[in-house]
Formats: sequence, C-alpha cells, structure tokens
Amino acid sequence: MIERISSNDLMSQVTVWNNTAYLSGQVALDNREGDLAAQAREIFSRIESLLAEVGAGKSNLLAATIWLTDVADFPAFNDLWRAWIGTDAPPARATVRADLMLPGLRLEIQVVAAIP
Repeated sequence: MIERISSNDLMSQVTVWNNTAYLSGQVALDNREGDLAAQAREIFSRIESLLAEVGAGKSNLLAATIWLTDVADFPAFNDLWRAWIGTDAPPARATVRADLMLPGLRLEIQVVAAIP
C-alpha cells in the first residue's frame, strides 16, 4: 500500500512505497529572502525531519535533485552539501539551474531514500 504523509490538495510531502521514501521538493519557506547558506540549512533540516518521520536519515539517501537559481552558487552549495551529507555515502545527485516558482528562493532539493 502507498503511504502519503503531510498531504494537501496539491501534493504529499512524502510518499512511501516498497520501503522507499520519495520527498517532494523542499524549499526554504521561512528564509525566502535569506542567503544561500540560510536557505540550504533550512532545507536540510526539513529533509531530516521528513526522513525521521519514516524511520530514515540522510545516510539512507539514494538520490538527490538540486535546483539552483544561479549557477554562480554551485561551488558554495557544494561546500554546504559536503558539510551536511558527509563523504562516506553520498547519494546519486543531479544539479541544474532553474527558475523557481516563489520569489526569493535560491534552491530546491528533492530526495529519495531507502527506509531501513
């Protein structure tokens, strides 16, 4: 059975199927005008909280997709990512430049994780 967590009429924050958690794209709603580091920290925290709801953690990440609004942020984001994810078990990852839907957002991150 598919489990949906924190759903509304548009989406679920997490969809679980077959011991795999699919998170919706996470953005910094509380720091929309914040700098890249502030937005990244908020998103990382949101991801950790959602993963915890299904009994997983960042070490269980299988894949990540990152959207940056400015390619110049790529090196700084990589430093923030390394500090958060560590280097022992990084997930598969894609990073692209994109315009995001809400003003002030600098990045969005979507992840998929195994549930142990």
